[in-house]
Amino acid sequence: MAIKVWITLISIFLLCTAAAEAEGRKLLHTTNEFSVYSPINNDGICKTMVETQGYKCEEHTVTTNDGYILSLQRILVERSGKKADKAPVLLQHGLFCDAVVWLFNSPKESLGFILADNGFDVWLANGRGTKYSTRHTSLTPNEMGYWDWSWDELVSYDLPASVEYVFNLTGQKMHYAGHSQGTLVAFVALSQGKLLNMLRSAALLSPIAHLNMITSELTKVIAELFLANDVYWLGVREIDPNANGVTKFLDGICFISNLNCGDIVTLLTGPNCCINSSKVDFYLDQPTATKNFIHLSQMIRTGQIAKYDYDYEAQNMLHYGKEVPPTYDMTTIPKEFPLFISYGGKDYLSDVQDVKVLLNDLNNHDADKLVVLYKDEYAHLDFIGAFDAKQVVYDPMIVFYNSN
Repeated sequence: MAIKVWITLISIFLLCTAAAEAEGRKLLHTTNEFSVYSPINNDGICKTMVETQGYKCEEHTVTTNDGYILSLQRILVERSGKKADKAPVLLQHGLFCDAVVWLFNSPKESLGFILADNGFDVWLANGRGTKYSTRHTSLTPNEMGYWDWSWDELVSYDLPASVEYVFNLTGQKMHYAGHSQGTLVAFVALSQGKLLNMLRSAALLSPIAHLNMITSELTKVIAELFLANDVYWLGVREIDPNANGVTKFLDGICFISNLNCGDIVTLLTGPNCCINSSKVDFYLDQPTATKNFIHLSQMIRTGQIAKYDYDYEAQNMLHYGKEVPPTYDMTTIPKEFPLFISYGGKDYLSDVQDVKVLLNDLNNHDADKLVVLYKDEYAHLDFIGAFDAKQVVYDPMIVFYNSN
């Protein structure tokens, strides 16, 4: 309890810093219309990350049913100049990331480029609130209402909007690839029988579903002490890992909890074996909603995959018609839907024991429609950034795509 009290005091102290930073962002958004990314600026991912490597790229936007304007990038032509002749593939990033994570290694090491060079029509999704998806039909990121969402909304709005856009534009069912939170939204959608008419298969890297056995000590402390809830009720609706207040907050938690936080990324994700240390800052550099972090914390504490719990029975009744949030059942994922699941032995977030529970949920899956690839030395970020991920994960994944 003493730890809880001290960390809460730190939270209150740092709220002033967070508020000041929020005011700075508000000034940015209100004084310069184009400070928020717009494709007409030509400063998007295509211009800065794809065309510089010799690939042709298109910028697209799609508006979700709840008003968020998301950016997508399309790599339709491989570096040799040959146009894609295989099905579309939609890539969905994880928490605190955007689509850049699929591109920032060399073309021979980055999944986005590797898929393009193998003839796939590559689409890169950027979730709401990330650098290239900050726009909304009526809200700006400095407003609390803009951040009123958790991964439930990513399942209900972002994922369908992106999938439907690609399907309608190409006229083809697509493969899907997700990492971390990008796997969670796919698992939940599939468990509800959604999007099956537009998807061919799904490759899910560092799968996030059950989180009860998570081994990241820092993440467990945040979840078990309800710290995201405290920050939320203090008025902070956005968690930006680059914000000075967040950095100090994590340092405070580490100090009081006696955790060695010399390497925050490793403490959160596990000892990644094979990533370039000079590029670590590219991984966890995008904001998310505080409400989203609360939702993930609920999963860690309860061991359940459920809708967001509003804590008050009356609020849950209002939203769900019942006093407790409905749960998602992974056993209802259609057994004939092709799945490729890859996980690592050193992953602190997609823990081996939690993945085993997930695989048990899929015990009745058609044997020829489920590929499971385990890499003992891989941690959470190796699946998107390892120098040998092509040979270890991506080549087998492409074989899986080609067979489905």
